[in-house]
Amino acid sequence: MARPATGRPTDQELEILKVLWRRGPSTVRDVWKAIAATRDIGCTSVLKIMQIMREKELLICDASRRPQVYRPRQSQKSVLRKMAGDLLDRVFGGSASLLLLHAIESQKTSAAELAEIRRLLDELDPSN
Repeated sequence: MARPATGRPTDQELEILKVLWRRGPSTVRDVWKAIAATRDIGCTSVLKIMQIMREKELLICDASRRPQVYRPRQSQKSVLRKMAGDLLDRVFGGSASLLLLHAIESQKTSAAELAEIRRLLDELDPSN
């Protein structure tokens, strides 16, 4: 039985998106080389995942060029915002404070990161 579509990328799809966001439009071979530098994966596996991503409309393919060049359909910011919202709803019942608390407690947070979080919160505060 096929898994229902969630609208969010799988771990492997997210790995490919990260390569494309970092590198910009790239061929399958370029993406494969970037991923294969950190783990064992075949080029045909990357090709298959990217074809599925194209069908799911996560990627756009320029088929007028050879080899074909792929790019993400959405910006990194847009995808991460949707994924964060999904996590917030599914896991934390919509509570941003619970999400932030657990995120900060789960790993060592540097003073610089805490200062950036404070700055962002102040920026979002409507009373400022």
